[in-house]
Amino acid sequence: MASDGCRTIYPAGFKNLGEWSWESEEVPADWKMANVVPVFKKGKMEDPRNYRPVSLTSVLYKVKEKIILGVTEKHLKDKTVIRHSQHGFMRRKSCLSNLICFYDKVTHLADQGKPADVILRDFNKAVYIVSHRILLDKMSSPQLDKHLMWWVSNWFTGQAQRVVVNGVTSDW
Repeated sequence: MASDGCRTIYPAGFKNLGEWSWESEEVPADWKMANVVPVFKKGKMEDPRNYRPVSLTSVLYKVKEKIILGVTEKHLKDKTVIRHSQHGFMRRKSCLSNLICFYDKVTHLADQGKPADVILRDFNKAVYIVSHRILLDKMSSPQLDKHLMWWVSNWFTGQAQRVVVNGVTSDW
């Protein structure tokens, strides 16, 4: 693979860069680069807490990511690796569907005169601090395609981000 300064050039014999990346299990370096920009949510624009960081990455990578997500979800569903009770990060399930399910179980116990102990935890930031090695180990447990595992592992290696605010960028 080579680069002409603007785009990645892949070897002859491949229809496109995505095909080359998948077959070679290599992720082009420019797919691993992301600009993090602040996006306004609500409230006063002067308050930095009213912005959320959004990571802008390569469009080609985003397309490949969607394909991998679809393949992974299908595998996990077909092999019944994920329980029906799982709501987070599942299609057609949300925090609301999880709360409704939870509320149904608690009210059912209350109707039977049984106690219900509840412990609430906020793992909101856990996704940002989880080790890539642990994530890869978890992904390999349901025997996902080894080709997929190598590709995801390669993508984790050498990632870089920089912050962009009002046209000013930080270092990578």
